[in-house]
Amino acid sequence: MNFGESLRTAWLEISSHKMRSFLSFFAITIGTAAILYTFAQVRGISRQIDTNLELMGPGRMRISKKESFVSKGLSPGLTSDDADEIRRTMPELYMVSPTVTAYGQHMRWRDFHSEDVEVTAQTNESSKRDWVYKLRGRFFNSVDIRDGARVCVIIEPGGWFKKPWWAMFFTEQPLEKELKRRNLLGETIMLGDHLFTVVGIIKEPPRDADPRWMNSWGDQDRILVPLSTYQRTLSFDSKQSMARHIGSIEVDTGDEKTIPVYKRRIEELLRARHRGELDYEVKDNRELIQGVLNQVHQSFVAILAVGIVAILAGGIGIMNVTLATIYSRIKEIGIRRAVGATRGDIMMQFLVEAMALGFLGGIAGLVLGTAGILFLSRNAERDMYSMTPVHFFLTLLIAVGTGFIFALYPANQASKLDPVEALHYE
Repeated sequence: MNFGESLRTAWLEISSHKMRSFLSFFAITIGTAAILYTFAQVRGISRQIDTNLELMGPGRMRISKKESFVSKGLSPGLTSDDADEIRRTMPELYMVSPTVTAYGQHMRWRDFHSEDVEVTAQTNESSKRDWVYKLRGRFFNSVDIRDGARVCVIIEPGGWFKKPWWAMFFTEQPLEKELKRRNLLGETIMLGDHLFTVVGIIKEPPRDADPRWMNSWGDQDRILVPLSTYQRTLSFDSKQSMARHIGSIEVDTGDEKTIPVYKRRIEELLRARHRGELDYEVKDNRELIQGVLNQVHQSFVAILAVGIVAILAGGIGIMNVTLATIYSRIKEIGIRRAVGATRGDIMMQFLVEAMALGFLGGIAGLVLGTAGILFLSRNAERDMYSMTPVHFFLTLLIAVGTGFIFALYPANQASKLDPVEALHYE
């Protein structure tokens, strides 16, 4: 029996037992769709992480205060002086950017005022990475940092390309609304009790097209100011030593391979400056991303498990269908063997039938999975439609392979039937 004849026989057998075939077909379809969805999600996240790592820099690390650390009073805490010392002793580093954020700041401009503005203080080095914005005006420069200039840069949210239904919970903030009506570039505003000149307005990308994975300005009205200016004017701490406290230091070595070396050097420097108190953490940003990935992978494993269970159910159904088919066609098998069919011919006949059922279920699963992914991607914050022909081929191969594997035992049993006994079977 040639392959074409095996296919014709397979189609006749499938169409003759519609209900049994449909149950196996349906299970294979669901499993295939779930596996395709998982492939698409994993690829989409991988692409976004690659983009985010490129934006962050290949040698990115974060130095931050250790939560719940009880100091003995020996360490001055994490301060901008630490950042200055890192820059002084390691001038070859691509970026050393200290940051501190003050929440609930009061802003006024003409008849507009807001009591809940988030002010982030940085140096001009922060513009070396994560730059995905459109800038009107300018960012603050080294002169602003040196002189403690009272200048600021306002963050304007990018909104959405296509706002999903769940975004109804993301309400517009007062300053965001004001920026849509008026141009504040070059204007003088009041932050706390001090006057600042708006030298730049940064327009973020739309939230549903933001290439960043972990970094996001969120939904708070936000203004950037030079770190030195913040320490002199906006810090809530009256003592100069306390005013120099910061929240974190972003470091980029410029090369992923140099991270372990510089991480060790920075830890040694900080240990000495903090008098042995480990009130800080130095983390490779890849570790931070990996923590998020572990949570995401857990959900993907659950989805993949559903797909595997459905595929296995379909495989068991195919085995059941194949066994039932064999018992109903024992005499036919005997006749085929009597006229010269080999054991290989008999095995191929039933394997082709099972693989055809897996193929049909796989095709339906690809259609269902693609349609579901396209539908969900329209309302997703992150791009979900991220598949290649390889994903379709692998998913279809899994479906066909399931039919093949689960039909091996029944097909082998059928090929072992004694022709004489099969001819006498009633």
